[in-house]
This record gives sequence, C-alpha cells and structure tokens, in this order.
Amino acid sequence: MSVRQSLLAILDQGPCYGYQLRAEFDRRTGSTWPLNVGQIYNTLDRLERDGLVAKGEVDEQGHVYWEITDAGSAEVAAWLGSPVERSGGTRDELAIKLAVAATLPGVDVTEVIQTQRRASLSQLQSLQRAKYAGADPNGPEELAWALVIDSMIFAAEAEVRWLDHTEQRLALHPQHAMTLELSTERPKRGRPALRQAQGSDAAAQGSDVAAQGSASDASDVERARRDETPSHSGAAR
Repeated sequence: MSVRQSLLAILDQGPCYGYQLRAEFDRRTGSTWPLNVGQIYNTLDRLERDGLVAKGEVDEQGHVYWEITDAGSAEVAAWLGSPVERSGGTRDELAIKLAVAATLPGVDVTEVIQTQRRASLSQLQSLQRAKYAGADPNGPEELAWALVIDSMIFAAEAEVRWLDHTEQRLALHPQHAMTLELSTERPKRGRPALRQAQGSDAAAQGSDVAAQGSASDASDVERARRDETPSHSGAAR
C-alpha cells in the first residue's frame, strides 16, 4: 500500500492541509486503511524533502496547505502508469506456517488448517456483510469502498480454496513421511567466526593424522614442506 503516492495523487487535485488529506484518503478507500495524522505529516515531511510538495498558504485557523510540485505531479503520473510490483520471494505468513507445521513431528497439521479455515470463513462472511451495508452503491464514495472490499473478498475466497487444496494434498501423504527431524549434518557455510573455528578443527585433525604416521612419512612431509618454500634466489627472480 503506497501511502506516499496516494497522498500525492490527492494533492494533485488541489492543496490540502494534514487533517483534510486524511479525510480525503478515507473517502477514497472506504476507511479500509486507517491512517493517523502523525503518518500523514511524516509522509509530507519526506515528500517536501524530496521536492515533491511544498508548504503553501496558511488560513485563519492556522492550517498549513500543502501544494504539489511539478516533480510531484510527474511522480503521480508515473505511479498511475506503472503496474504494482509484487515481491519475488515467498513471505506469506500463513503459507510458511503450514509448511513448517507439516514437517513437525507430533503436530496435527489438519487441525491447524481447520482452525485457520474457520477464521478465514468468518472474515469472509464479515466482508460480505460489510459490502452490502452501504446506503448508495452507485455513489462515488460507496463505489471506492466496494472496490477495496471486493479485493479483500476475492483474497479471502482464494485463501479458503487454497486451504482446501492444501488439506487434500497433505491427505495423500502419511504424516510420518512429511516430518523432518533435526539434521545432524553441519552446514557448510556459517558466520565468519564459525568458519574460522571449523578451519582450526580441520587443521588440528590434520596434525593428529600426521602425528600418527610413521617416521618415514614424517620425513616425506618435511621434505615436501622444504620443497614448497621458495628459495631466496627464487624469490629474487
């Protein structure tokens, strides 16, 4: 949700003061994304710093009106003309929760899914009731509200369908086949201090092996070390 661009788009319609901006934002989003005045003014300060808005007139009540600059109008046009970029990684909390739960010994992942489904269905029903609670579905403010609510309803419906799909898919696999015990294999990469400690362990193991070798093997190792050490004449070359 881009509060920054949304506020800029409102200011592109005309100067506004802080509380007025919040009211206009609520009108256009059906109050589905509440903002406090502190967020509004923090955003305005950043926009002013970036040269996208500027302070304008002050009315008799002390309201400072903010005005958009040419650069701000250009950013609004670029925002409206560009698609919303989705993040490439998987950061969905519910998906990660179920993925981890499915691998934990002793966890009834079906019960986890059913608990979530009940909550998701309850939310879906609340959204559907809210959608039809508007007085005038053809009014501009109600239309803006309906657009946001429709998006939330579709997302809730998709979540319920995904939960059904996940439950059916997990039913095809025995629980013991899904669980993962803690791995005994040490990761190959880690923090620098850990890698250094691993290198010291490896060197110590190498010393133990050399100490256990025969006397002739030790002599061979010593000769090899001398051969690998460059002579002074070689260094000069």
